Amino acid sequence: MKRGRREHRRTGRGGNFKYLLYLSSGVLAVVIITFIVTFISYNNRLRDTTDNLLALERITGTISNDFNEIGLRTEEASFDLGRSISEALNSMENSLNEENINTHTDVAEVGIPVSAVPEPEPEIVLEFIRPVEGEVVRHFAMDHLIFSPTLQEWITHPGVDVRAPRTTVVVAAEAGIVSAIKNDPRYGLTIIIEHANGYRTVYSNLLTTEFVSEGEKVTRGQSLGTVGNSAAFEILDEPQLHFEILRDGVHVDPKLYINFN
Repeated sequence: MKRGRREHRRTGRGGNFKYLLYLSSGVLAVVIITFIVTFISYNNRLRDTTDNLLALERITGTISNDFNEIGLRTEEASFDLGRSISEALNSMENSLNEENINTHTDVAEVGIPVSAVPEPEPEIVLEFIRPVEGEVVRHFAMDHLIFSPTLQEWITHPGVDVRAPRTTVVVAAEAGIVSAIKNDPRYGLTIIIEHANGYRTVYSNLLTTEFVSEGEKVTRGQSLGTVGNSAAFEILDEPQLHFEILRDGVHVDPKLYINFN
């Protein structure tokens, strides 16, 4: 009886030991499997990371190469553009130099030195004098109206009227060329003289024009004719000279050029 109990106790102890042994083996197997799975997963992640890094490096290298190539192309284009502009400027400069050389050569061929090419003549200074002595009885009036006793109306007046005795000698106010001698329907017997710088003087209401002829060159103060009253527009006035000054075809006030006081 006692022996059976001892054997039972031995058998119970052996069963517990085997149970613990199996349990430890199972835990160890789980740990080993977990380690293996973790190692495999980590290794895969490490491989993916390495592949990504390599791919990123290749992409970076490609982009860098592309930028370097673009930079080289830009530098080459800039160099070519600068060279083209420089060549164009040099070509223009050479053309201008050739034209200057040809111009100088042409002048030399005809025997005219460059220094002898004529320069524009300076403007001639004109000094107008009174064409006749006397009192101004009608003034210049192109921007307002004055009354005409002959016409009995208000009119403009393109010159000045200088009262003087009949047959008083009228002289040229400045040197020039007699361009016309005519009988004007409004202002009677008239002499027109062309001067330098676009000036023109008109002498009207004359009695005679016997001292000059058309096309004649006259000097300042040279006799032209005599005072009369041949102007239809001023027939009721006393004998007087109707005198005008024009510059480039426009009437100007004679008192701006001559002192009639």
